[in-house]
Amino acid sequence: MKKIIYSLSLLSVMFGCKTSQKLSTITPQPVVVKMDLVNVVDDQVKVTVDPGKFTEDQTTFYIPKTVPGTYSIDNYGEFIENLKAYDYLGNELLVAKTDVNSWLIDNATQLDKVTYYVNDSFDMEGEKGVFSPSGTNIDKDKNFMLNLHGFVGYFKNLTEQPYELLIKRPEGLTPGTSLMAANSSPDKVSPKTMVDLFKASRYFEITDQPIMYAKPDTAYINIKGMRVLLDVYSPNGVHSAKEIKPEIEKMVTAQKNFLGDIDKTANYAIILYLADPNLLDAKGYGALEHHTSTVVVLPETMPLDKLNQSMTDVVSHEFFHILTPLSVHSNEIHYFDYNDPKMSEHLWMYEGVTEYFANLFQINQDLIGNDEFYGRISEKIESSKNFNDTIPFTVMSRNILEEPYKNDYYNVYQKGALIGMSLDIKLRELSDGKTGILDLMSKLSQKYGKDTPFKDEELIPTIVSLTYPEIQDFFDTYVKGTTPIPYEEFLEIVGLEFSEQEIETSFFINGRVPYIDGNPENMSLFFRKGIKLNSFFKELGVENGDVIKTVNGASYNIQNAYDLVMASQNWKEGENFTMVVERDGKEISFQGKIFTPKDMKVTLGAKELPADSKAVMLRKAWLKG
Repeated sequence: MKKIIYSLSLLSVMFGCKTSQKLSTITPQPVVVKMDLVNVVDDQVKVTVDPGKFTEDQTTFYIPKTVPGTYSIDNYGEFIENLKAYDYLGNELLVAKTDVNSWLIDNATQLDKVTYYVNDSFDMEGEKGVFSPSGTNIDKDKNFMLNLHGFVGYFKNLTEQPYELLIKRPEGLTPGTSLMAANSSPDKVSPKTMVDLFKASRYFEITDQPIMYAKPDTAYINIKGMRVLLDVYSPNGVHSAKEIKPEIEKMVTAQKNFLGDIDKTANYAIILYLADPNLLDAKGYGALEHHTSTVVVLPETMPLDKLNQSMTDVVSHEFFHILTPLSVHSNEIHYFDYNDPKMSEHLWMYEGVTEYFANLFQINQDLIGNDEFYGRISEKIESSKNFNDTIPFTVMSRNILEEPYKNDYYNVYQKGALIGMSLDIKLRELSDGKTGILDLMSKLSQKYGKDTPFKDEELIPTIVSLTYPEIQDFFDTYVKGTTPIPYEEFLEIVGLEFSEQEIETSFFINGRVPYIDGNPENMSLFFRKGIKLNSFFKELGVENGDVIKTVNGASYNIQNAYDLVMASQNWKEGENFTMVVERDGKEISFQGKIFTPKDMKVTLGAKELPADSKAVMLRKAWLKG
């Protein structure tokens, strides 16, 4: 789901139950949506939605409040203007806006269509808090990032109706998407204009398959029956699909080898939008997965090696979502309620296991070495300590949109992955190394599949029935219970142990763990709470929670946090340093000399054990399958 390169997504240099429904239409018929990407005025796209014939006097039209994978309230209705409803004679019907995302329409039996205009989120200061990979872009004749939940709404009780999407677009722009076009043809009225027709069986399929229109810069990768599209938009031509393809091909090949026969996905799309940091453009760097595609947003100024590394880390996570939630998911996801969402309690699986696989496959397929993998595990353990470790993970997951649980969202990628690791090790121990969590996910995929959701409360009993009785105790104690996971005990099963040493760090990042975070509500940057700061900031007198105002005379916030991280890489030993922070409503100034920061790092390594010991055998089975 929403895979962020930390919560700001700024540090990439290194995210409803089915109810009985009575359809309002006489017979099932498609909801027809028209979007005009040609006649764009004031950076707004006109959308028309024709729902077919209603038999009820009133209906409600919605724009999503939230969408699967984001775990946040984004209110896409804030980007909608001038919504009107018309009858079959072209007369306006009475429309009442009941909240930011909902419009009540009277005389619905006479309703022919609704029309409205959409603003894009990338051009908004702070993007109104919308995570960029789930956001939208409208740049006439250049680029349209169509995360369709930001453009296409739905009528009450019609989300299970088929949809037809007609997109009028300039001839020079082509669509990058996993949604297969049913037809593309020249527009009969406008010259040099094309109309693309897309069809979907229900509203979820529309919102689940984003489209990026731009001048073609694509590459295709064919791997073991899967065709992967890499579609790139680099506004200043800094990067291209051709130069990014080799690393993507290497990564996806390794992932397919890791998954083996589990994955049957035929088509997958990687949509990469490279933002210009010097403009009012996307600032939330990271990715958002969909069932057969992922949208990635990164800064265009990243060097190619850093870009490739970020793509490997981020896209590998999103790619593994083809396993869960695509093939294994609950009713809450399958019948997602976009405006009154009911969240599943199994984020440990959807996000945690996915994040775990995104790291495990790299050691399994020899993309990284043992020490690198152990380092990632120890970093996750240290990072997870910043959160309340006694909150039942299922409770946090079910209430992730609410206070105080939403503040623990980032821990999904830390402790969630560690739950996956611990479960994997336990399964290896119980099976004498023969099976692990990948085998479990394979069995779950076979039992359910993409068209058969499960009830939330049935998943863990099903897992236990497919594995061992002891696994019930694991879930009761560490996932549904309040007991922190004793990582030392689990890692000792595979012959690993912890040690501590002093290391040099970057100024704002320790390995892959940042010292700073951001508040999207006021766009401020602050030193994270609950962690130890490095020696440089400790000596200056900085405290956790201090809000950064200026560094060496330049002002910083979320929008230009990437610039701060990049600038710090050029600081020289002995240079003057100044910083102003806000603490408890007062500004405090710091002055000093630059020196290389240090921090204590907890490391994980192999114990000295005989090669034929059980722990070594289990470690080999764990890491190499």
